[in-house]
Amino acid sequence: MKTLLRTSYLLLIVSLILSSCSTVDLYEKTATIPGHSWKSSYKPSFTFTIKDTASTYQLFLVIRHKDKYNYNNIWLNLSVKSPGQDVAKTFRIDKQLGSDEKGWLGTGMDDIYEFRKELNEELALNSVSFRRAGDYTFTLEQIMREDPLNNVLSVGLRIEKK
Repeated sequence: MKTLLRTSYLLLIVSLILSSCSTVDLYEKTATIPGHSWKSSYKPSFTFTIKDTASTYQLFLVIRHKDKYNYNNIWLNLSVKSPGQDVAKTFRIDKQLGSDEKGWLGTGMDDIYEFRKELNEELALNSVSFRRAGDYTFTLEQIMREDPLNNVLSVGLRIEKK
């Protein structure tokens, strides 16, 4: 009887472990900014493949910066090249990274902060959707007045299913 009970518990634990191990439909990639000084000529590009066009996706901007970053916001050009398009659509976005009242809006450890902000509103306003299967390429370009833009460690994109 004890052996049967132990075997049942063991099977239950193994089945729970196996059922909790599932793939996450997610893409995240960041590009390190050379010397923590983002020149406007450095335009990191990210390509990911959409297979499931029936799903809704969320796209996030990911920025890591130092506490010494000089501004409360960042201006970027985001270019999107969809499957079957020869020309990328480019649009300007302004993301608030902090405020004088609240400080940095991202999560921080020591003097490094990570900021994740959804970009779906910007994509919808510019008629970008994931309705075609294939490779989508996103390119980020900093368009701040300061060039190079100091104290930016990395930038990237994250995509996940809703």
